[in-house]
Amino acid sequence: MTDTRTIDLGPQTRIVAGLAAAVPDAALAGRTPCPDYAVSDLLGHLAGLVVAFRDAARKDLGPTTDTAPGSAALSLPAGWREDLPRALGELAEAWQDPAAWSGMTRAGGVDLPGEIAGVVAVDELVLHGWDLARATGQEYVPDQAALRAAHAFLLAAAEDGDRGDGIFGPIVPVPEDAPLLDRAVGLSGRDPGWTPPTSP
Repeated sequence: MTDTRTIDLGPQTRIVAGLAAAVPDAALAGRTPCPDYAVSDLLGHLAGLVVAFRDAARKDLGPTTDTAPGSAALSLPAGWREDLPRALGELAEAWQDPAAWSGMTRAGGVDLPGEIAGVVAVDELVLHGWDLARATGQEYVPDQAALRAAHAFLLAAAEDGDRGDGIFGPIVPVPEDAPLLDRAVGLSGRDPGWTPPTSP
């Protein structure tokens, strides 16, 4: 697997911040590749996970790192347009510290090694960047180092054989010669060909 400790999360966090900034208010009720999420829900989920993984990197454990992903409210916080890019910048900065990648930490209420938490954060940023771009009709070119790490993580999870009904849905088959992003998206249980419905 890619040595995630060599990854600078800054490029990918800036890409996600740019995508979020370009979402008009009129698009917030739109559908996303995540069946239960509207665009506003996806942004609310992003806002929460960015803070959680920032605090996981800092080993600042507490309510933000203890909450299971499915139990948190997805309501989009007031002031998200200012708060989300700031938190994304803080996330990238926190993972610049080599100490973030070592020892144990916690995210989503689960204790795990820092190096695993780091790659989960990378994976979340890559996949939810795709979700947001696809839902709002934006072009998406993820940071290549982040994409490679996310794909390696997803591939290892797929080969584990113990996916069950966990955080990933059933793998969507994608040709072996498809672009790496499409292969990562398929491994995550998403359809790389997904487009927003033409009517609400």
